[in-house]
Amino acid sequence: MNSYEQGQVLLINKPLHWTSFDAVRKIRNLVKTRKVGHAGTLDPLATGLLIICTGAFTKRINEFMAAEKEYTGTFTLGSTTPTFDLESVPENIKDYSLITHQQILDTTEKFTGEILQVPPIHSAIKKDGRRVYELARQGQEVKLEPRKITIKEFEISTIDLPVVSFRVVCTTGTYIRSLANDFGEALGCGAYLSSLCRTRIGAFSLSGSMTIEEAEIIIRQRLQKRL
Repeated sequence: MNSYEQGQVLLINKPLHWTSFDAVRKIRNLVKTRKVGHAGTLDPLATGLLIICTGAFTKRINEFMAAEKEYTGTFTLGSTTPTFDLESVPENIKDYSLITHQQILDTTEKFTGEILQVPPIHSAIKKDGRRVYELARQGQEVKLEPRKITIKEFEISTIDLPVVSFRVVCTTGTYIRSLANDFGEALGCGAYLSSLCRTRIGAFSLSGSMTIEEAEIIIRQRLQKRL
């Protein structure tokens, strides 16, 4: 039994356009064990820290999923999208030219602390046994109840309208896509999530992660030494 079958925690910097399962499948094929899972989905258009557990360490997935998260990214003001990000085409174009920097900074206060947030209908949440994004794609009306979340920190790092860069520290279950949509609604001009990177999960930081290519080299070297 190799060390990956026994159990390892791998910190992966998920590439753009990969699904979280793409990364899990890649690692599973490399470590030659079926017991591989990730601790918290990242959307295909998001990058950043993905914790992948193998072997006995898959028992710790729920522990990692419950940990505090940190994200950086950008909102684009002046329109919305059905998916709240760039998975769909911007619509509902509105003028954002009168939005001031101070308004943007002040609006963060409305979304800091314990708040209620409605998840996006284009998400993997199950309703009546089905993923709600499947229902939404079929044109069915989907109604989700708001959930209690906590946004511990919400900072605006740069403003270059229509793009607003941010950093958020939040509890598990927070949808940054929903935050983008709600933020734009509060400003009165609409907004969608135009980029996202997860930079921290609990005590684990993106700076300590590996690219898929680096992970492949390290895993192959370690397994080769055992032969």
